[in-house]
Amino acid sequence: MVHALGLGEFQVGRSHECDYPAPVLDLPVCTAPVFDIHGDSRQIDQRVKETLATAESVYRVFDETLERLQPTHIVTQTQCQVCAVSLEDVERALSKRFSTRPQVVALEPNSLDEIYRDILRLAAACGVDGRGRRLVDEIQSEMAQIAAVARATGRRPRVINVEWQEPLMAAGNWIPELTEMLGAQNLFGVAKAHSPWLQWDDVLAADPDAIVCMPCGYDLKRTRAEMHWLTSGKDWTQLRAQVYLADGNQYLNRPGPRVAQSLRILAEILYPESFEPTLEGIGWEKFLGR
Repeated sequence: MVHALGLGEFQVGRSHECDYPAPVLDLPVCTAPVFDIHGDSRQIDQRVKETLATAESVYRVFDETLERLQPTHIVTQTQCQVCAVSLEDVERALSKRFSTRPQVVALEPNSLDEIYRDILRLAAACGVDGRGRRLVDEIQSEMAQIAAVARATGRRPRVINVEWQEPLMAAGNWIPELTEMLGAQNLFGVAKAHSPWLQWDDVLAADPDAIVCMPCGYDLKRTRAEMHWLTSGKDWTQLRAQVYLADGNQYLNRPGPRVAQSLRILAEILYPESFEPTLEGIGWEKFLGR
């Protein structure tokens, strides 16, 4: 978002998860998780729950690094205390010992409208209001074109979007909106609400046309490696759904300018007759374990 607003040259630090665009990888890292992030979906879920039960946060902020960098603005989020460093984490770091008082811009994107609003809010905080408006207009225009092509097919595929494989979780927040924008039917997860847990029997009963696995924080390789949680499920082979993997880390689960590419990924998956697979192998792939 910062770079899309033309402010990349002013960025002086990043979180441990910020990795796009590539130049940010050379910046000092200001945060880290407090638990071991290695392991499978079930292990990570257990560690997060155990950490939240005994600690203030699953992340730590390096206040010494922030003090050294002397930022005028700090961008954080209040959408999810598990997905990324939160406003509370930043405020604790700033309260310890900080000689300056940077402006904290806390983003809270639970829907498409709030993603657009966050872009405008960040742009305003950094004094580039016009750039923010132009960026939002460009994103909305691109998405409207994609949606129009998909809806023109007249098809309404029934879709389950999976945000975590074990325990099973459906995608919420803006993902149902993206799905329905295309004219498809989102079977689980509610727009503007956090992602809900999902029972395997519910998947079987729903009998979807497509299942799109987009685990939060996972790329295609890691998503593929975790598919055994689904393929070992009861009556997996009886599902008629075509199954796809999507890069949730770089696209679907990042509420920023690439939400337009996220919509394109779903369009290529669900309406292959109308969209060239320009992001296949990059943002999505067919799951071959059927």
